[in-house]
Amino acid sequence: MRRTEYISSHQSRSRFDSATSRSLIDSSKGRSNRPARNLDKESVEYVKAQIEKSFQTAALLVKDKSRTQHPTKRNLKLVDSKILIPDLDAFPDAGGYITIKFLTNPVPPSTTYDIRLENSLLRPIAPSDAEEEARQIARDAYERDPVRNPPPNDSLEYEFFLTDTPEEAVNFKRKFDVLDSERDSASLYTTKNASGDGCFRFKRVRAYESATQVGNVNDKYDDEVLIAQHDGTDGGHQNAAYYYPILQRTSIRPQRMKNINKRMQFSQSAPEEEERETDFVDMVVEEPTEEQNATREAFKTHPYGNDNDGDEDGDGAATGNATSPALEKTAEDEGAKSD
Repeated sequence: MRRTEYISSHQSRSRFDSATSRSLIDSSKGRSNRPARNLDKESVEYVKAQIEKSFQTAALLVKDKSRTQHPTKRNLKLVDSKILIPDLDAFPDAGGYITIKFLTNPVPPSTTYDIRLENSLLRPIAPSDAEEEARQIARDAYERDPVRNPPPNDSLEYEFFLTDTPEEAVNFKRKFDVLDSERDSASLYTTKNASGDGCFRFKRVRAYESATQVGNVNDKYDDEVLIAQHDGTDGGHQNAAYYYPILQRTSIRPQRMKNINKRMQFSQSAPEEEERETDFVDMVVEEPTEEQNATREAFKTHPYGNDNDGDEDGDGAATGNATSPALEKTAEDEGAKSD
């Protein structure tokens, strides 16, 4: 070292800038590296062009399967492919479906699968007037001062019902099988209701409450959809993969004791609002009405529904009737009692 001095790490490094102006340098690079024009990637024209391009690319890959490669596993080869389309004939009244996840096993442990779970019923329990008033007070307080007040408890409560035997569940499922030639037969019903008509009887198992609720109508195509593959042999679908929108994803757990105690306190303070448990539900299956069919048909042209229809609130829209209206409760036990 010629000069014995320390160089501080905080000193800025020497930088040699070109004396040539930046504009002159940029112009000398040529126009090949520049885009033809500054496209707005959020514009409708750009999005439409990219969508059409993706369909053209997919069509070429379908014609020549050898050109399709796995993004990470290059040794894999495409064997077959299917188009992905919406099932426009399967929209329920709410325009989508709700997925329910049990956080605990709803039936006793067993070595065989309980087919009754595929055809179970969840009946929402409406809150009492006292409970709704308490929730509204908590909701107003949270809106005024969310820092000092906790968010309101907007969990939903349900009653869970199952058939007595797997055979009853199988008969109930046959009622919805359009390929079953006997699906309209009254012999499929396993019991009779108070009016003497055939029905399916579902008995109460226990009460549940929602632990988490995610999703609403506005983002039903954004995060998750259900996909079912059809081989085109049922006469109602072509050989394709169909997707179904999800309005809400809900996880439920057995009702906790503190909620049961809370309801008991409300019952003691307001005996006239005493909640009655439903011992069983009698169910008949009917064809949808013209009004219900018209509601479903509307989602073919308006996937998110009409602007004036439904509740704009996420929870309110998502907790609507997402089950088939063809299922109607015709009779409940008149002697249903509260435990």
